[in-house]
Amino acid sequence: MRLPYAPSTADNQTPEVQDIYARIAARRLPRPLMPFDLTFLHAPSVADGYNSFPGGGVESRCLRMDIHAPLALKAGVQPAELKEAQKLPSYTETGNNEDVLNAWQETCLNARQQAVMAYTNEMTRNVMVKNETFKLLKDVGLSDREILELTTTIAGYNCVSRILASLDVGENNGKKMKSVESMLN
Repeated sequence: MRLPYAPSTADNQTPEVQDIYARIAARRLPRPLMPFDLTFLHAPSVADGYNSFPGGGVESRCLRMDIHAPLALKAGVQPAELKEAQKLPSYTETGNNEDVLNAWQETCLNARQQAVMAYTNEMTRNVMVKNETFKLLKDVGLSDREILELTTTIAGYNCVSRILASLDVGENNGKKMKSVESMLN
């Protein structure tokens, strides 16, 4: 870690900061605050803002599942779906590539999962999203609110991953990421 972690308790903090700690701790239960939290708590308002991001279903739908596999599993993504998602080539590579299109058509992921994963891939890799990819979200019935929550969650995860890597939170830089396969066994 390139910065020291913030204290793990809100002792000697203002009531406002104590409330922020309490909200974050409640979301983490039964686990303690994580290095991620203790980094963000250097700026309590930033930590509180991130803590208010939509959770649960939106997280499980938006994840590029090979990166955030533990969260996807916790949110109810089935192991078979996670394995399938990891094998899929990026939707942004489809173009005229028949093999890529076939892989997406033959996957066990349902149309909603495919649309969200395609959007996540394209937003993460290219920032700009093609109209055709955005239309997939509408075609599978996502509401305007769900699309906004999905977009902000993807952007949030992309932002946070850059913060974690830059500050070496959890002292994981240079270490190999756990494979999805190891998490499923």
